[in-house]
Amino acid sequence: MSGYENRGPGPERSGKSSAISEPPYIRGLLLAVALTFMGIFLIMPLTAIFLQAFEKGIMAYVTAISESETLAAVRLTLLTAAIVVPLNVLFGVCAAWAIAKFQFFGKNVLITFIDLPFAVSPVIAGLIFVIIFGLHGLMGPWLSSHNIRIIFAVPGIVLATIFITVPFVARELIPLMQEQGSEEEEAALVLGAGGWKTFFKVTLPNIKWGLMYGVILCSARTIGEFGAVSVVSGHIRGKTLTLPLQVEILYNEYNFSAAFAVASLLTLMALAALAAKNFIEWKSGCY
Repeated sequence: MSGYENRGPGPERSGKSSAISEPPYIRGLLLAVALTFMGIFLIMPLTAIFLQAFEKGIMAYVTAISESETLAAVRLTLLTAAIVVPLNVLFGVCAAWAIAKFQFFGKNVLITFIDLPFAVSPVIAGLIFVIIFGLHGLMGPWLSSHNIRIIFAVPGIVLATIFITVPFVARELIPLMQEQGSEEEEAALVLGAGGWKTFFKVTLPNIKWGLMYGVILCSARTIGEFGAVSVVSGHIRGKTLTLPLQVEILYNEYNFSAAFAVASLLTLMALAALAAKNFIEWKSGCY
């Protein structure tokens, strides 16, 4: 058997061959199904939001988003994100570093707890905080006697949102740091670098794109969280309504134009997060 016959197709040749092996009508059918699905379930709803938001004209839209209650909801949403995201970044970096770089008892338990919010319904998460911090909850009498209010106040919204969003940064960093290993950090330590210098000069540059990706996902989920926040907020107008809750209130009052106007703000934030995500993927070489 000749040498040519003994050679099997290389990875690149076989990958290229499999990419063009399907008939054109199959590729066209798959593309048509994907585009149809995206058009029905993504593009049409997004288009409908903006059409409804501007149905009564630009002035009605501006009036709806400049209402005092809507502005208060915007401020509370941004305040929640400003508190939740940095705390999740701190936890995510510490947890990922510990899990990826060290072996310790309870490592698998920690990973399980990080994934727990993915499995628990947001409404159940909100109820957990009501049971703990509510007026008739486990810590309710003590909090009431010290005039500390968590449920139906900003602290409860922050706590519930942290619980829901805690996996996003950690889950982006853990596989990344595990793949990179600890050789570079060990080399830096051998050369005399301290712990903080090693982190800022070696570890952080290696994880910066994954960290930014996790921050974007965490921010998007924080801004759009509804279930857990709805349970602990109390729906107090102008005080404990975030943007998603404001949309619900306006819609339930049949103020559809204003509801879709506020919803368009959330949509624009989501599109900005999507654009940032795509930029991060492009810069990090995922494309």
